[in-house]
Amino acid sequence: MYDYVTALTLDRRDNGVLVVTFDNPPTNSFKGVMHDDLRRVLVDVNEDHRTKVVVITGGGEKAFSAGGDVREMKRLLSEPRETLHGFVEARRLLEAMLRLEKPLIARVNGHAIGLGATLALFSDLSYAVEGVRIADPHVAVGYAAGDGGALIWPQLIGYMRAREYLLTGDPILSQDAAAMGLINRAVPREQLDEVAYGMADRLAAGASVAINLTKQAINLPLRRQLEGMLDASVWFEAISAFSSDHGEAVDAFLNARTPAFKGD
Repeated sequence: MYDYVTALTLDRRDNGVLVVTFDNPPTNSFKGVMHDDLRRVLVDVNEDHRTKVVVITGGGEKAFSAGGDVREMKRLLSEPRETLHGFVEARRLLEAMLRLEKPLIARVNGHAIGLGATLALFSDLSYAVEGVRIADPHVAVGYAAGDGGALIWPQLIGYMRAREYLLTGDPILSQDAAAMGLINRAVPREQLDEVAYGMADRLAAGASVAINLTKQAINLPLRRQLEGMLDASVWFEAISAFSSDHGEAVDAFLNARTPAFKGD
């Protein structure tokens, strides 16, 4: 059913748990068809009667996902049409997450940055290793936080806290994120599988019709609110992709220097 997948690793377990791994070491950054593969999997899961629960995680131990690849951003500076297509794909991915009918669990095995953080926070349940960083540093690379961060962070921790993290791009340790309700729990690394897969197994063994409908009922206000805002939010990020500050941020990162932003 998922024969089209080339940029992700899928592990279908006998009990109905489908594990989707972002396997692009060492940081599991998203590039190429990874967005499209993940979106198509999340759409098709709704029609996959063998799958009861989806778990997303990163390969290795360093990162859940570092989000966008800065070298890819450099290439896209001279590819405006491809840049715009990427933002359209980002909107479609978020829509797929909001419309997923089955439980989605994030097993945050390492740092979750940018899109990585967005994926972890849009999941129904999110469990992370203690000491890993969760951050949405879009502004650090001259992007607006339009791929979902500006929408989901305020819903989880309130507008005041969200503004502080999103306007600065500062990271938050997973245990602090759990304390303020940004994720469910932060646990020692040796307990992550027990907690994340333990919950996946428990939900897979439960009354799936009731669980799925309860999930959809919980998420309905969020879906109605966020889907109406996705176009504007994603296009804000697209506009920022053509700013001089974004080009400066990319060049500074690749040359290991501090960016000199001019505000345009």
